Amino acid sequence: MKVLVTGRDGQLARSLAERSAGLTDLDLVFAARPGCDLATKGSVAAAVRDTRPDLVISAAAYTAVDKAEQEPELAHRINAEAASELAEAAAAVGAPLIHVSTDYVFGGTGAAPMREDEPIAPLGVYGRTKAEGERRVREGQGDHLILRTAWVYSPFGANFVKTMLRLSRDREEIAVVADQVGSPTNALDLADVILALAERRHAGDRTGWGQTFHAAGSGRASWADFAAEIMRLGGSATRIRPIPTSDFPTPAQRPAWSVLDGGKLRDSFGLSLPDWRASLPAVVERLVSAETD
Repeated sequence: MKVLVTGRDGQLARSLAERSAGLTDLDLVFAARPGCDLATKGSVAAAVRDTRPDLVISAAAYTAVDKAEQEPELAHRINAEAASELAEAAAAVGAPLIHVSTDYVFGGTGAAPMREDEPIAPLGVYGRTKAEGERRVREGQGDHLILRTAWVYSPFGANFVKTMLRLSRDREEIAVVADQVGSPTNALDLADVILALAERRHAGDRTGWGQTFHAAGSGRASWADFAAEIMRLGGSATRIRPIPTSDFPTPAQRPAWSVLDGGKLRDSFGLSLPDWRASLPAVVERLVSAETD
């Protein structure tokens, strides 16, 4: 089964590449710049036509949440327009589409894990463009799965875990927001779920297709909780000082509550992502080992 993956150097694409090693029934082809540039109209559709895949995984996006406030047109181009082109191109060659979205489509209210059918109310450009991308995928390719995830980290690229470990090298204390709560997600775990869904589809199982699912790490944490656990696992003496969001203003407003409920994914496919506390140690160990090599 030939699988076209948008992106090559992002956290999810690199996780898919690592986790797919040895899967003989899946042949992953990574489409990335300059040959496939989501910022350029028609580029992603051309990649689909040239590759003629059996399945498409939309793993690339504009994810710079704060920068999106200054670049709304580019964020819309990549997260909405390119998603639409990808969906339509996949439909044209008969390829089902797995599209990855975000918890930032929600407005951040509530106290219970967010289900897929709850109203969306994005607070910033990033969330709005991803919500628009979801809508366009639904309209452009009925044969799709939309997977919303959250707070992604991994051994690759730029992410919160890497930032905390870097800051801990020369700081005795780090102030971290404590009133934003979400679902830290290891991109390697997300890749495992996506590949399992791809293999099932390859075997002819169409269960759940045409629907939206939440695929994020189990459990919940504030950014301060997350940071404190990173310090503990990394053996750092750096203290984490919890602060309110009001003490750390950013260009983009972020949801205060974006814990995702993975029950529908579990009930439909028997798949779930591990609790974030169980999944974090291996990533921290890899990153710390890389620093000392």
